[in-house]
Amino acid sequence: MNKDIKQIILTSEEITRITMDIAGKINKDYIGKNLVLVGLLKGSICFMAELMKYIEVPCKIDFLAVSSYEDGTVSTGRVNVLKDMSMPAENMDILIVEDIIDSGNTLSFIVDLLKAKKCSSVEIATLLDKPSKRQKQVSVKYIGKEIEDLFVVGFGLDYAQYYRNLPYIGVLKESVYSEQK
Repeated sequence: MNKDIKQIILTSEEITRITMDIAGKINKDYIGKNLVLVGLLKGSICFMAELMKYIEVPCKIDFLAVSSYEDGTVSTGRVNVLKDMSMPAENMDILIVEDIIDSGNTLSFIVDLLKAKKCSSVEIATLLDKPSKRQKQVSVKYIGKEIEDLFVVGFGLDYAQYYRNLPYIGVLKESVYSEQK
């Protein structure tokens, strides 16, 4: 375990099990549809890569890069689109793949952005959900695990761009980010 991690909340094995379960539901729900997995960069990379391994229905992938954290621990509330989808979204069944949902501000913005592109449908799959932090309600179809209000890193989740490479998800010691302020 990394010295900056206080506690592991999801092991690599648990992440795989959760991801396989979500993929099984997606496989049933998207038969005969025009599925496009849209990963939100950079945090969703690990979850999306793991999820794709178990999706059996035909699908395409694309990415959006948005920012609302600016290297901090709390969302600023302002969403900046850094990279839009590279393929047309019209008439596609979009499944947004996210690492974690807390405030809901970013996802609310993205859902509206994609709906304006005349998609057939827009749904959300997330590995982690923090409903206690929700400021804007978003409909999430696939949730891996609900967690408390903890600052977690690993498996794509970061603090100031670090810790994404951890194969598990853990609670970052407060001393790591409080000394950076």
